[in-house]
Amino acid sequence: MAGIHITDIEAAINFWRERKPSPDGVTLAPELRALAEVYALMVFHHEDEAEERGFPAGAYAAWKAWYDTQPDTPCIAICSTSQGDALCKGCGRSFDEVQHWPAMTPAQKRQVWRRITRQQSAWRFNRYAERAPTEGPASAPTPRP
Repeated sequence: MAGIHITDIEAAINFWRERKPSPDGVTLAPELRALAEVYALMVFHHEDEAEERGFPAGAYAAWKAWYDTQPDTPCIAICSTSQGDALCKGCGRSFDEVQHWPAMTPAQKRQVWRRITRQQSAWRFNRYAERAPTEGPASAPTPRP
């Protein structure tokens, strides 16, 4: 099963901090409290991923609300896997990832997003960056010139 990376939890926390700021600087919205508990346990145990399957329901719902604001697919409509490439030159996904994308869980999709964002070798990050939807301020890649 796929894990949810700590940077995605941080992005979800920041998402909720903007939408439901603390009225007194101390009180947290329920979504923030749920995510903060998972985040704190991950930091305490020196983990960078939490299993999607074991995520507490409230924290998963808060994370999923953030996830639903992100682009679903890294596709930029230049698919070279259909021409036999192992990795798509346009988006950076493997043939299997492209084929199975609709059936993947949100955490599995985010793992692929994380990998291609770290690699930044796909055309979505350089040649055709203007075609690519951004992922948001917490994880937006810097396009190469």
